[in-house]
Amino acid sequence: MVWIEAALNGPWSRHRQPGIPVTVAEVVREGIDCAKAGAGIIHVHAYDPESGRQNDDPQAYAAIIEGIRSKVDAIVYPTIPFVGGAQAFDSGAELDRYAAIEELAGRGLLEWAVVDPGSINLSTIDEARAGQPGSTYLNPGAHIQRGLEVAAEHGLVPSYAIYEPGFVRYGAALWNGRPKCPRPIYRFMFSDIFTFGLDPVPSSLDTYIRMVERHAPGAPWMVAGLGVDIRPLTLHAIARGGNVRVGLEDAPFGTGLSNRQWVEEAVRLVRAAGEEPATAREVRLDLKRPADFPAAAGGRSISPPN
Repeated sequence: MVWIEAALNGPWSRHRQPGIPVTVAEVVREGIDCAKAGAGIIHVHAYDPESGRQNDDPQAYAAIIEGIRSKVDAIVYPTIPFVGGAQAFDSGAELDRYAAIEELAGRGLLEWAVVDPGSINLSTIDEARAGQPGSTYLNPGAHIQRGLEVAAEHGLVPSYAIYEPGFVRYGAALWNGRPKCPRPIYRFMFSDIFTFGLDPVPSSLDTYIRMVERHAPGAPWMVAGLGVDIRPLTLHAIARGGNVRVGLEDAPFGTGLSNRQWVEEAVRLVRAAGEEPATAREVRLDLKRPADFPAAAGGRSISPPN
């Protein structure tokens, strides 16, 4: 079984990604549609419908999670607030960053949590060429440690966004010192338009896989990204024992495909590889398997790199 995650909207607003769902009702509807289409995992950002900007309100997240789960069985998890300035280093900033996650977990609504093990300059190639500074996505060490503490306390699976290769080593080292924390998922982030990370080609994926095998043997992983068409990497990822994330958070800006259509494309590729999309229940069972069973995800055999 191959896990398919649908990332429904991201932080972009409709200015950059016109098709994203914004209101609670829209996010719930698309989450249900994607789960029915084959996504066992749904990732969401909450928005203020009046301003059209991200709003990390735990009540909005609760309504989204409960709305989706009232109709389908899915692992539904939210983001954490974006921090890109000096306030990231204020006293107690790491507590504020994970306050909504703690509240939702305390209410029994969460299974996974975002914990991104590193910081990056977030700029498109065109912005950099034009001399524009872009932005900075900050995840100071104290924030990462707080995320893992919350995950350990509530039994949440950390979802690691791996924007750069060093994130693998840092994330693995931080987790290895926390025996009560569930094993993280390593989400390799690629891009066609942003400057972070390795190029979206099979040899880059093989590099990430070797790093996980060395530093976090047996950990589950998936291919994902921002501003990327992940389809050219999907078959290679499945052949190597991995999983896939799609949706309007990750897709090229202005894509003509809906969230459901991105999931349907992923299902088509999974079946072309001779596999089936995993249900939420099957994802949960995979996560309970020992790390050496015998492959990183779902017990599927891992093919050697070309």
